[in-house]
Amino acid sequence: MPPLLRYLPRVRLVHHVAAATAVLLLLAGCGRPLSADAPPRLSATTPPAQADTGDIRWALYAEPPVLDYVYAFDYPQNTILSNVCESLMRLTPSLRTEPGLARTARHPGALTWVYDLRSGVRFQHGGVMTADDAVHSLRRHMDKETGSYWAEDFRKVRSIRKTGPLQVTVTLKEPDALFPQAMANSAGTVASARTLRAEKNRFGTADGSLNCTGPYTLSRWSRGSSIRLSRFDGYWGRAARNTGITFSFLSDATARTNALLTGEVDGTFQPPPESLARLRASDEGQVYFGEGLTTVNLAVTDLHGTLRDVRVRRALSLALDRAGFARVAMRNSATPSTSLVTSAAWRGLPEARSRHSRPSTQRDLPTARRLIREAHATGKKITIATSPVGPDVSQLATAVQDAGTRIGLDVDLKTIAPDAYTSLFSDAQARKGLDLFPYTYYQSINDPLDFYTTARTGEFANYGDFSSPAYDRLADAASARDSLAERRELTAELERVADRQLPVIPVADLPNSVFLNKRITGAPTTIAYLYYPWAADIGAAHARRARP
Repeated sequence: MPPLLRYLPRVRLVHHVAAATAVLLLLAGCGRPLSADAPPRLSATTPPAQADTGDIRWALYAEPPVLDYVYAFDYPQNTILSNVCESLMRLTPSLRTEPGLARTARHPGALTWVYDLRSGVRFQHGGVMTADDAVHSLRRHMDKETGSYWAEDFRKVRSIRKTGPLQVTVTLKEPDALFPQAMANSAGTVASARTLRAEKNRFGTADGSLNCTGPYTLSRWSRGSSIRLSRFDGYWGRAARNTGITFSFLSDATARTNALLTGEVDGTFQPPPESLARLRASDEGQVYFGEGLTTVNLAVTDLHGTLRDVRVRRALSLALDRAGFARVAMRNSATPSTSLVTSAAWRGLPEARSRHSRPSTQRDLPTARRLIREAHATGKKITIATSPVGPDVSQLATAVQDAGTRIGLDVDLKTIAPDAYTSLFSDAQARKGLDLFPYTYYQSINDPLDFYTTARTGEFANYGDFSSPAYDRLADAASARDSLAERRELTAELERVADRQLPVIPVADLPNSVFLNKRITGAPTTIAYLYYPWAADIGAAHARRARP
């Protein structure tokens, strides 16, 4: 989740996140280009392509370690893989779920999902998709030896069976409202069963191959340098509007920015926030912003020390200068927030009658000081991790130190090397001695419950071992509700409990961003690009004029 980190199960990582101020959603392409200091406008996509084009070049901040879909749980992997492999369902640029490789998804009973597959869908290296491929692909997540990073989405699955040549039936142990939505991300990916069996551990590696159904095929992986995808002419859907895409690995933010401004690469998602002013002022291209499912938070990692008293956690939240962090660290492009999920995540559920008004994002030092005195915490020490991995870590840690000092706490910053920072998400021992660490989280499911369930007892992302039987009962009840209205009411109650107990302290919302040079267009602006074949929509920004 923080920038520059590496690929962990049940952890989303973010590299130098560039975010947008959450303002009115506008149609893509409306109005004139923004000046470098104007507030960003949000859209679902960039203007549609006007013509097909040749190869396009794309910048990534890191090389993916593997492209096997069971381990695709971070930006670099998913940005590439979403164009090669597809899932039963699909997340659209407007953050809605629609049929993908499954033409229909039926729910005949509380514990049953039936997926009828499209016919005639070809794999890139031979073969036609059948139910056998889908069953084998999904079952890999349930194999403990495989160690799928998406195994949690199958926690309530009893069986996955072929019930027809093009039909798959999933039977659950208990109702799971999030399972059908998980079929739109990497958890629902279908690959060739023949290739999976033949390749085994080589599948999706630089020395192996991929064999899926998407609009591109993996044609070259040059270790340490680039990955090239070529258009798959046998694709079942709309053909790609370009001949291929090459992803260049540019870990240095300055080098990545210069490559965008000189035309060495054509575009990138999440350009570095420190470069936004230059990119938005450039005549070489344009920065677009779209709604996201991403938040910056403070993980509470020790609920036995100073932060055991909820009054101390509330005091820190009240004293935090969220507006200053958004303005300075994120170059005035993040949105201060006291919610652990973005507003876009709530859109798929009907309005909850019981959802309460959000706490203010304004800092309240007098109330925070009073809470510290009431908790007898004046002078007590807390330790927060910091690291030179990006402003969403280093400057947020500094903001927490400032807040704590102003209300009477003794706040110590513990600097952790970028590579070691990764272990905070997977190793409880690495978190020992820490009270807090900054992290950025994106949801793979457009539902607020996707985040709030992470605070259940024993969950992987419950870094402070927060435990509340009442909270667990609410989360389990919400997960069991097919009724959207009932689920929203229960999730709204979870939100209230989380606001009171603060197992995680929210800081800001981070909408998505993309830079395109002026010769191309068509990319989505929302985070859907992680699970949607976005590159196929990119083409020429201007139609070629016919010769007289």
